Amino acid sequence: MSGAAGQARRLTVNGLELARVNLTTVPVLAFALGILASRVKSDLRFPAAITSFLSSYLLLAIGLKGGIAVSQSSLGELWMPALITFVAGATIPVVAFALLRRAGRFSVVDSAAIAAHYGSVSVVTFTAAVAFVAAAGTPAEGFIPALVAILEVPGIIVALVLAQHFGATGGLKSALHEVITGKSVILLVGGLIIGIIAGTEGTAAVKPFFVDLFPGLLALFLLDLGVLAGDHMGAVRKAGRFLVGFALIAPLVLGAVGAGAGTVAGLSVGGAAVLGAMFASASYIAAPAAVRVALPDANPGFYLTASLALTFPLNLIIGIPLYYQFAQWMS
Repeated sequence: MSGAAGQARRLTVNGLELARVNLTTVPVLAFALGILASRVKSDLRFPAAITSFLSSYLLLAIGLKGGIAVSQSSLGELWMPALITFVAGATIPVVAFALLRRAGRFSVVDSAAIAAHYGSVSVVTFTAAVAFVAAAGTPAEGFIPALVAILEVPGIIVALVLAQHFGATGGLKSALHEVITGKSVILLVGGLIIGIIAGTEGTAAVKPFFVDLFPGLLALFLLDLGVLAGDHMGAVRKAGRFLVGFALIAPLVLGAVGAGAGTVAGLSVGGAAVLGAMFASASYIAAPAAVRVALPDANPGFYLTASLALTFPLNLIIGIPLYYQFAQWMS
């Protein structure tokens, strides 16, 4: 066996083993349990206050950790990944909108709504990817959460501008206010700023809460998301073949692009894999809030089914190991 063929085989075997490990982690299994509970009509439901607390905790914790890392990083390390992330946030919704409008024949309002979700980022997918690459022994750069903050907003804004351009929305100003002042952006960006100012020494006292408890609370949040995803899976049949194909194929393409872009930007294998997961993910926190305000006629059965019932499980179960494999091949 040639050296190149042997290396490819080793990478494939390694990728399969990592995929197996990923499928047996507590967060992924908790998500699967939530789906099962939904499908068997269990009464497993978290109160809205608990769900709100868990999402707020995750966003602030991610921001804090990223801010601490940014305070220890140089501009030379940050500028290229940040620029690539911003360009992706502005480009992905344009491509998604064109595909959905022309090939999928969706209405302007539904095309823009779906594009907004895929142009933004899933913070939970990002968190799962960070945990995965750390378990694989190739942790991502500490400043990666700053890229989440960069990717969160532009995609939503571009999609809403597209909708307005084609005459599908009159509430752009209120929607932009919803995006910029929404919980996810305030907590993520606010956490980054706090982490930058406080640094390692200033945040030491809260480390047991925001670092040590993070994996357990993430598992609880994924359990709750599993129930929500299971509730939407019944709508998959109504979504149509094109949307199902888009929600399952587009993330894999974007994940490969993201892993390649991360490699070009000088990120490590772990960092490139996480960037791939970010590009491949679809928002279900910030984007739905903005879409409800700006595009009230958009069909939630389309954008929530695609982002939450299809793309999120795909990324969580098999996507993240694949993006890691892509990053290994491209390094």
